[in-house]
Amino acid sequence: MGSLRHRLQVSDRPPAESVRSRRFKLLYELGSAFASQIRLDDLIPTIMTRCRDALGAEGAAVLLLDSEAGELYFPFVSERDPEVAAKLQGHRFPANEGIAGDVISTATPQRIADVANDPRWYRRIDDRTGVTTRDMLVVPLLSTDGSIGVVEVVNSLRDGGFTEEDLSLLEALAGSIAVAIENARLFSEAELREARLRSEVLILRRDLARRGGLDELVGSSSVMGEVFRLMESAAASPISVLIEGETGTGKELVARGIHRAGARADRPFVAMNCAALPADLLESQLFGHRRGSFTGATTDHEGLFAAADGGTVFLDEVGELPVAMQVKLLRVLQDGEITPVGSNVATRVQIRVISATNRDLSAGVREGTFREDLYYRLAAFPIRVPPLRDRDGDIELLARHFLTLSADRHGKRIEGISAGALDALRSCSWPGNVRQLQNEIDRAVALTSEGGSVSRDSLLVAAGSAQSSAVTSAASAKAADGDTLEPLREARAAFEAGYIRRALEAHDGNVSRTADALGISRVMLQRKMKGYGLRDV
Repeated sequence: MGSLRHRLQVSDRPPAESVRSRRFKLLYELGSAFASQIRLDDLIPTIMTRCRDALGAEGAAVLLLDSEAGELYFPFVSERDPEVAAKLQGHRFPANEGIAGDVISTATPQRIADVANDPRWYRRIDDRTGVTTRDMLVVPLLSTDGSIGVVEVVNSLRDGGFTEEDLSLLEALAGSIAVAIENARLFSEAELREARLRSEVLILRRDLARRGGLDELVGSSSVMGEVFRLMESAAASPISVLIEGETGTGKELVARGIHRAGARADRPFVAMNCAALPADLLESQLFGHRRGSFTGATTDHEGLFAAADGGTVFLDEVGELPVAMQVKLLRVLQDGEITPVGSNVATRVQIRVISATNRDLSAGVREGTFREDLYYRLAAFPIRVPPLRDRDGDIELLARHFLTLSADRHGKRIEGISAGALDALRSCSWPGNVRQLQNEIDRAVALTSEGGSVSRDSLLVAAGSAQSSAVTSAASAKAADGDTLEPLREARAAFEAGYIRRALEAHDGNVSRTADALGISRVMLQRKMKGYGLRDV
C-alpha cells in the first residue's frame, strides 16, 4: 500500500523534463511574440503584458535609460489597475538611484523578496502610485553598447512570491527583449529619417517646380507658343515624347516641364545623357547590375530605370545609343521590363520615357544606325524646340530673364542691359542657342560692377558681331564690284570656325570651359574643332 501511495505521489508530480519543455516552449512563444513587433509603441506593451501574465504578477514594466539625461523612464507600464499605469508612464528618476539603478550599474539580475526593507528601494514610486510593492524581479537589458534599461516584474500573485526559477525565466527573456527593443528603435529611427527625407524632397520639388518647368521656358514668340501647347497636351498623356532640337535649345527643360505638369509630378524625374558614358557603363547605369557581374561590381546597383519606377526617365542625346542598347531600351518600352547586368531575372517597372536628340533620327533609320521600331516607339509624340535664331523677339526677353537670375546668384545689383549690348545680342546667330545666351549673360554679370549695366564691351559675342559686320561689309563690297559671293553655308562655316577659335583662345584652349561658354556639349565642340581643323588651338 505504501509502495502504491509512493508511486501515485511520484506520478502526480510533473517530470523535470516536462517542466523544462514547457519553459522552453514558453520562451519560444514569448520570443516570437516580441520579434513579431517592429514598432516600439506596439512592442513594449506586448512585452509587459506577456511577462506579467507568464510570471503571475500584478504588474510589469520596462525602464529605458536616457543616457544623455542620466535618467530612467517608463515608456509603458502593464498594470492590472490602469490608473496605476497612467501615473507611472512617462515618470523619470535618476539612473543611479533605486534597485533598477543598481541593476544597471552591476548588470546583475535581482530577486527582492521584501522590497520595503531594501535600502536601495526608490520609495517615490510607491508614493506616486499609492501601491505597495512587496516583491519584485529586476533584470538588466543588455545590448552590444551596454545596458539600455531594465525589465521589472512586481508583486507575485502566487503563494510564496517569486522564485529563482522565475528570475531565470525573466533573465532568459531579457536577451530577446533587448534585441527586439534595439531593432524597434533602429526601425523607428529609419522611419523618422525617411519621413524627414520625404519632407525635404517634397520641399525641394516644390521649390524646383516654382523655379523650373514652364517658368524657365521663357518666350513669347509664335514658335514657342506652339511648343507650350504641345507640352500641355503631352503632360496630360502617358505617351512617349521625343524632343528634337539643336544643342542648347532647352530640351531638358521641356522634358521637366512635361513631367511636372503631368500625373507623375510627385514621382522621380531621372535624366541621363546617352553620349556621356561608354556603352558598357551606360548599360549598368540604366539597367543596374548584380554584384560580381564585372570587375569593380562589389555591390548590387539598381540602375536609373529602377530608381525612377513610377516616374519619368529622360534620355538626352538618345541618337547616340549603340544598337545593342537600342534593343534593351525597346524591351523596356514594349514590355516594361529591365534585366540588370549579370542577372537573368527581369524586373517590371512603371516608367514614362521622354527622349531628346539633336540629330535627325529618321535619317539614322534610313542609314541603319537607329532601329526603326525603336524610333516609332520614341517618336510617338514629337516636339521640336526651335533654335534661338528663329525665335523673333525672344532674345531680349531671355536676356533680361537670365540677367535677373544671374544677378541674384552673384549677389549683385545690376541696373539692366545697355542698348549697345542688346544690339550685339540681337545680331548674334547663337550657335549654342539659349544655353550660350545664358552663359554669355552670366559672364557679363561677373564682369559688370555693382550697380552698373551690362555693356557691349562685357559681351564675348560683341567681337563676333563686329567680325560679322566686317564680313557683311566685305560681301557687300564684292557684290558691288561684281565679284561672285561664296555660298552661305561656306560663309557661315567660316564665321563659326573663327568664333570657336576666339572662344578657345579666351579660355586658354580649355575645351570644357569653352563648350560651357558656347552653350554646347564638349562632344559637340570636339566634333566642330575636328571639322574645322582647330585641334592645335
